[in-house]
Amino acid sequence: MPIVELRALWRAKFKSDPPKAFGPDLLRRSIAQKIQEDAYGGLDRATARLLNQLIAQYAKTPGKIVLPRRIKPGAILVREWKGTSHRVTVAETGFVYQHHPYENLSEIARLITGTRWNGPRFFGLRAGKE
Repeated sequence: MPIVELRALWRAKFKSDPPKAFGPDLLRRSIAQKIQEDAYGGLDRATARLLNQLIAQYAKTPGKIVLPRRIKPGAILVREWKGTSHRVTVAETGFVYQHHPYENLSEIARLITGTRWNGPRFFGLRAGKE
């Protein structure tokens, strides 16, 4: 399809003028994506929100994006502390350590170390300060 027709199709699909910098290839790809989105649906709200958060994060610190980790129930976190291996199971409503439920990882980290720790950092789920 000639670029003149691609630009017309863009206007029909997007209800706006195409970016001047878009050549035929990028116009084709963008129009194809819009047709698929119209036919099958776009991003769900959670994914769109995550992408917007990542864009905002990138705007604040260009070149650095940290994806949030999501640990699912049933996952087992293992941390060795002073020669002893500690296993924590992720539950639906918190965590289980030595057959006892806990609301958060910081409680467990404090129990293991005897001092105040950031639980996710202690178990390697969050990076330390650089």
